[in-house]
Amino acid sequence: MTTPPAELAGVAGFLRQSLPFDVLDEAQLQEAVAALKISYHPQAERFDAATRPMGLRLLRSGAVDLRNDSNKLLDRLGEGESFHIGGLNADAEVVHATVIEDALIYLLPDAAYQRLRAANRDFDRYFSRQRSRRLRRAARYMPDDNPLLAPVARLMTTDLLCVAPETPIQAVAAAMTERRVSSVFVTEAGQLLGIVTDRDLRSRCVAASLPTRTPVREIMTPDPQSIDEEETVFNATLRMTQHGYHHLPVLHEGELRGIITTSDLILARRNDPVYLVQHLSRQDSVDGLRELLTGLPDQLLTWVQTGMRAEQVSQLLTAISDAVTLRLIQLAERELGPAPGPWAWLAFGSQARGEQLLGADQDNGIVISDLVPAAEHGWYAALAQRVCDGLAACGYAYCPGGVMATTDSWRQPLAVWQDTVASWTRAPTPAAVMRVSIFFDLRAIHGDPTLCTALQNTMLRRASRDTIFLAALAANILASKPPLGIFRRFVVDRDGEHRDSLNLKKRGVLPITEIVRLHALARQVSAVNTRERLEALAEGRHLSIGDSRNLADALHCVQQQRIRHQCEQIAAGTAVNNFLNPRQLPRLAREQLRDAFTIIDEAQSAVRQTYRAGMG
Repeated sequence: MTTPPAELAGVAGFLRQSLPFDVLDEAQLQEAVAALKISYHPQAERFDAATRPMGLRLLRSGAVDLRNDSNKLLDRLGEGESFHIGGLNADAEVVHATVIEDALIYLLPDAAYQRLRAANRDFDRYFSRQRSRRLRRAARYMPDDNPLLAPVARLMTTDLLCVAPETPIQAVAAAMTERRVSSVFVTEAGQLLGIVTDRDLRSRCVAASLPTRTPVREIMTPDPQSIDEEETVFNATLRMTQHGYHHLPVLHEGELRGIITTSDLILARRNDPVYLVQHLSRQDSVDGLRELLTGLPDQLLTWVQTGMRAEQVSQLLTAISDAVTLRLIQLAERELGPAPGPWAWLAFGSQARGEQLLGADQDNGIVISDLVPAAEHGWYAALAQRVCDGLAACGYAYCPGGVMATTDSWRQPLAVWQDTVASWTRAPTPAAVMRVSIFFDLRAIHGDPTLCTALQNTMLRRASRDTIFLAALAANILASKPPLGIFRRFVVDRDGEHRDSLNLKKRGVLPITEIVRLHALARQVSAVNTRERLEALAEGRHLSIGDSRNLADALHCVQQQRIRHQCEQIAAGTAVNNFLNPRQLPRLAREQLRDAFTIIDEAQSAVRQTYRAGMG
């Protein structure tokens, strides 16, 4: 039947809160309202390709299951969600819908539906069978005025000074002085061979008492790190932040186009991450480090408000955490003297993956060369105490489980670490697996990186060939279900401090990182960052491109909501946590979060299917 005129205002209000009608302008919305027909459908009624009339069906109340011709559940829809059987059957797969809870449905006839799709690009984009496109829709609405997201080409200097490799150092210095530049490129036949900076002239020429006629090639940095002109200023910032670069050549298709410097990036802005990391590296006390970090929450607000994506935020926060750790290690070494032998400071968990957010606690350890005598190990214990205490003073809380270099078990020679890994794989009890899984995400922050690589290789080799251990990891992953109940309704805490909320980290981020880690260990993928692991798994055809993208999009969605929630808490002056009440989200954000949790559920089903053979 046609919707009575008296109800049109209520219908319009409902549509404004339903996806994707929320993107329609007022005229388009009223066109949709006028065309709608309302009907009641009892439980068990079925819609398929032969059902007439054809059109978009929007659930005002009730619930519907979407299944394929093998009766596999594809999706479960509730109030405010819509489906179009004709669109769902556009591919080879046959899809039908069954009412599982008595439903009141608004039908938008096919002619009106197609007119709206033709008239509104965003409305048209929404209708896709891939949830990942719906999740990625959020990224399209990010503000584009963030200078960090602009291409490097907008900021680089193109007036370059280039010299031949045989040019005398004195002539190079004179040219740099005349042009008032701090760097020069060494090129030959149009190819970039190296770069020389003011610092190189001081440290490699003057300090080394080289003759002024020495060819510049003798003091250049050969094959310098570079960046493509189409990459973002953010990527340049991150690269310079992580590696301490002050000059970064800009190329396009291998041709030198310009240079970007820290001066270009900083522009006297204290909230620039390059500025912050540089000043962290110059502090001579824990108090100085702590003082610089006091403004970090406000900087996070600025980054998010200017459109920075969740992945970029976590990369920057990790780079800052790395810089604090490194400076604390340097201060400790200054006090204790040089290490008695090769060693490496290890980061575990989110810091190792480059996925830290505010409020992260410490997860670290030390691996010592087997050549260092046991009598010398006290030096590493003393350094660990100073660094971990310093991190705690700077806001990185002590790990509640003691996963820190101050714990004897996590400060060992390489051979002991390797024996420990072997023992984990030999006796993978559920409690042990839950406790040790964090160690399989590791990265060297300082010291000899080959020690970290050797340990990681042991982990990959042992884990990949032990189906019982992989099965135990899988069981740990399957123990925590996504917070979705029947009809895809959110399952939240019903009482306690976080009543009506769900833990985005525990129920969203960790399941994804653990699923991806399991696949990476099984396939000996050495990447540690979750997105890089997914790309490697897809490239090696261990995961389909669709599954890889879906998990990456789900992680982005959950992390984005987590960051926004923390920014709201910072702005309100309350303590940062991971507990979010989904009812407080806009409808679009709620639907994206539901899609993300559904992807997690499907990925867990795949884990059960792939690794259950070892579960007994």
